Amino acid sequence: MPPESGAQAHFRALESLYAAAPINQIFPSRLEIPEEGVARITFDVGEPFHHAAGAVHGTSYFKMLDDAAFYAANSKVTDRFLLTTGFNLLFTRPMVTGPVVAEGRWVSGQRRVFVAEARLIGPDGEEAARGTGTFMRSRIPLSSLKGYSAPER
Repeated sequence: MPPESGAQAHFRALESLYAAAPINQIFPSRLEIPEEGVARITFDVGEPFHHAAGAVHGTSYFKMLDDAAFYAANSKVTDRFLLTTGFNLLFTRPMVTGPVVAEGRWVSGQRRVFVAEARLIGPDGEEAARGTGTFMRSRIPLSSLKGYSAPER
């Protein structure tokens, strides 16, 4: 199979960057970018992510939603790393344990500021949270970041 190029190579390089981030040693997860402006991250939440009342802590909700929205937006930018400048989160139901999917979608922005939204689908298949973020183009070239490279085939 020939090596991927263009947008597909960028998506695979972002997936590699995500996998290389040290924070994902704490939050085991997998990023998939199926098309421009869309990101899907799968997580498996359980007791280590719980607050004192036995449900998933809000920090986990934020991490999952911010990452999905961020990568949906950064899939549209091939030269620079984006930075989260704001994020609004709405909790709709608690989660306890099981597989969770964060689905991110680009909403608007083409040059400097991007808006993307994400929703969190809990183990029961129902929405557990949603959020909207704003992301700004940074001065950090993607090519300078450890992990931003296409995976070996």
